[in-house]
Amino acid sequence: MERPPITAKGAEALRVELKMLKTEERPRITQDIATAREHGDLKENAEYHAAREQQSFLEGRIQQLEAVLSTAQIIDIASLNVGDRVVFGAKVYVEEVETGAESMYEIVGDIEADIEQSKIAISSPIARALIGKQVDDLAVVRAPSGNKEYDIIDVRYEG
Repeated sequence: MERPPITAKGAEALRVELKMLKTEERPRITQDIATAREHGDLKENAEYHAAREQQSFLEGRIQQLEAVLSTAQIIDIASLNVGDRVVFGAKVYVEEVETGAESMYEIVGDIEADIEQSKIAISSPIARALIGKQVDDLAVVRAPSGNKEYDIIDVRYEG
């Protein structure tokens, strides 16, 4: 069975979310369902159907989080000693060769990926191009719009 990687920080964030869903959201939705039932006929009760739909989404998310946390390989970035080589958990500072635009990408597990926070999945094309490289190396990302070249400026591990 494959064990998807996740950072220790990412695993902790998922545990916090799971606890909140179980201790706060689940009781709130249960109360919403009970309140909606008191309004009578359930066939035409929009509040009841909305609360049941919320409950379904909530239970699905709880199952997903529990599955991820039970199977994931938690990687403590602070324990890695890789120097300036890019591996899982690295914050990689790059400069696009063509435009000179600078960016930072943190390479994380698929479940943690969030492009708005510059967290990219290890399975993404950019991450795959960066893995194994070092400062001053050139990484070529193959994209449908053509290849993009990135110069690696810095690599950091912040656990």
